[in-house]
Amino acid sequence: MTDAQRHDGPAQGLDADRLGALAVSEGPALYRMARSLVRDDDRAQDLVQQAFLRALERRGTFRGGDPAAWLRRIVWNLSIDQVRRGGRELPVDEIEERWASDDYTVDAERVVARAETRAELEDALIRLPYIYRSVLVLHDVEGWTVAHIADVLEIGLPAAKQRLRRGRMALVSALAHGEERREALDGVPLRCWDARRHVSEYMNGELTAAERAAIEAHLRTCPTCPPLYASLVGVRERLGDLRDPDSVVPPELGERIARALS
Repeated sequence: MTDAQRHDGPAQGLDADRLGALAVSEGPALYRMARSLVRDDDRAQDLVQQAFLRALERRGTFRGGDPAAWLRRIVWNLSIDQVRRGGRELPVDEIEERWASDDYTVDAERVVARAETRAELEDALIRLPYIYRSVLVLHDVEGWTVAHIADVLEIGLPAAKQRLRRGRMALVSALAHGEERREALDGVPLRCWDARRHVSEYMNGELTAAERAAIEAHLRTCPTCPPLYASLVGVRERLGDLRDPDSVVPPELGERIARALS
């Protein structure tokens, strides 16, 4: 029997105590992975917490091997559920067609200059379709090998290499055309995502006066965010209509929630 089988095999299993120990030893690495994938501290923390809860629920399906790799796969699968879809994503197939043309090129000096600005780089990254962005970040930011990425994502090595290649090409093209996006939003305070990720706190009255002023200035001038904000407010109001003032949470449900949170 190998050391891996002695330490990670099904004989020992993954009970709550062992998962607790893994939360201490692997938690920081899993958080870094989640943060790289979703680019948001709070969402990354939620992902890691959900991953351990799912691991606890499905511990009977663990068949040995490296439990850290199993947890990384769970984080990856959960992160897919949080992918934001929409027009912000770049058409990678079209970009690859441009790269296939001998006539296509970019201004390297301007691209590299924009990449040196964190806000520009993150704005370009977030526009990449998730399957390409995640491989690009895991490889070029976190230093994972392509083979490791393929193993965790459960895809073939050629597919992982293709996603890395396409992700790199799309990122360069996004940075090359970043000026066009800025011109379209000229005079709008804050980037859309900077405003949108704080809009829930804005609705709850949890921002400082300066932060509220920045959000309100953005909403006055941005062409796309006001309808989103109006929808958030309207849906919240409709949810409030569902509240039954005479209802009481059953004691056993409250106890179960408390136990789950603890």
